[in-house]
Amino acid sequence: LESIILVCNITNPLCTLVCLCVEPPNHPRPHIIFIMTDDQGFNDIGYHNRDIHTPTLDKLAAEGVKLENYYIQPICTPYQIHTGLQHSIIRSRQPSCLPFDLRTLPQRLQEAGYATHMVGKWHLGFYKRDCLPTRRGFHTYFGSLTGSVDYYTYKSCDGPGICGYDLHEGERVAWGQGGRYSTHLYAQRVRKILAAHDPSSQPLFIFLSFQAVHTPLQSPREYIYPYRQMGNVFRRKYAGMVSVVDEAVRNVTYALRKYGYYKNSVIIFSTDNGGQPLFGGSNWPLRGRKGTYWEGGVRGIGFVHSPLLRRRKRVSKALVHITDWYPTLVGLAGGNVSRMDGLDGYDMWETISSGKESPRLEILHNIDPLYNAARHGSLKNGYGIWNTAVQAAVRVGDWKLLTGNPGYGDWIPPQMLGNFPESWWNLERHTEAKKSLWLFNVVDDPYERYDLAERRPDVVKQLLARLAFHNRTAVPVRYPAEDPRADPRRNGGAWVPWEGDEENWEAFYLRKRKVKKQKRKFCKMKSFFRRLNFRMMSNRI
Repeated sequence: LESIILVCNITNPLCTLVCLCVEPPNHPRPHIIFIMTDDQGFNDIGYHNRDIHTPTLDKLAAEGVKLENYYIQPICTPYQIHTGLQHSIIRSRQPSCLPFDLRTLPQRLQEAGYATHMVGKWHLGFYKRDCLPTRRGFHTYFGSLTGSVDYYTYKSCDGPGICGYDLHEGERVAWGQGGRYSTHLYAQRVRKILAAHDPSSQPLFIFLSFQAVHTPLQSPREYIYPYRQMGNVFRRKYAGMVSVVDEAVRNVTYALRKYGYYKNSVIIFSTDNGGQPLFGGSNWPLRGRKGTYWEGGVRGIGFVHSPLLRRRKRVSKALVHITDWYPTLVGLAGGNVSRMDGLDGYDMWETISSGKESPRLEILHNIDPLYNAARHGSLKNGYGIWNTAVQAAVRVGDWKLLTGNPGYGDWIPPQMLGNFPESWWNLERHTEAKKSLWLFNVVDDPYERYDLAERRPDVVKQLLARLAFHNRTAVPVRYPAEDPRADPRRNGGAWVPWEGDEENWEAFYLRKRKVKKQKRKFCKMKSFFRRLNFRMMSNRI
């Protein structure tokens, strides 16, 4: 779903390393609904851009607290330096997942007496069954394990020809759901969870992790029609997908009221990273895009809506990072946050609810030692403090420092680009001076237009020292080679765990064959090879 400075382990709001002492709360523990969207840009919500129609999200944010100094991570599976997952995403064929020594937010909430449910995109690894959501703190799970799937067929590919079905119910493949649009399907599942649970008997935590608005750009036509005046086709489809999310959130909030949760609930809305202008997203007027350390990659949409907020209907400029949700929500659940040593995040409830000053003064956006080194970076350019060839970014107070290659750094107005060769996106790289270090005052200059590195070497040295400090606490990067055993063609046509628990695989394949008898439509050639694969796997087991 899915972090930060000095000590947080992960930027996904689910995790941390420390032990937590849970104490009985002095107030009714609230129901917590965490809604996350995928690749939604800073400019892709109605209250930032009137061209995008999101009346539900706009209303919830206006009646709650808008977080307008809120930071996220630059890519999906957003991790920090204390997990070993600071380089790129977890790919579908990699034998990697969320480290097992990390205790997740839902695990802590279970210990505090919560019923925990996850619906939607996981993308935290699944090569072993112990990596699955139901082994990492969720009582139930319904969704996709990989990073991107077709919104109707739930087909997911990790390279040419390496494709499989990816929709799961708990630890089983959820065959037979094809044809149902995922955003609608996920919202419907959340409503079923709310209808089946008794809000007065047990507090509830739901993590609704939409795959929207990640590619592929797919939306029911009726949602695209209101944007028919948009000239850019990618932008038009993307906007329709945002509108579907808005409707889904409306249905979920309606259910919260209908079934008696709302008055004691906290709704959190967050994006996971910046938008991708190549495929319809927009971070305008911020610089950069998804996958970069510019503001367009790491500054996100976020708000909190709750009747429990002391000061509502306001905009907060307090510095907040996505890793802050872990201690904040544990505190709301009755955990003793003061005993949580070693966290990167801070308990922000008083900051958000009452408007108190943020305890956060610094954000380590990331340090990625494996990313392509900047040609013109060196230890000398970093005053002997830090090698500026390394991709990294840190914010301290009003200042933000970037080193290495921060990624594509243009300012991209919406609807202006998309229908031309992708190689054109690299032209901006050739026009910029040969640099490996930038400094901005992001309070005075939130669009990162005025590099002050040469004028303020004193500040540069201070922030380079902070990077060096953080790097000393980093764990080695975990980025294993892809495992051919993960190929869905070896595993009954679906993305499933492939390492360990082999005694359970025969049951998995038999279940799939039973579904196939229910007149599932496959071409004859695919059906032949799948039957052949089943017999080969059965013999091997």
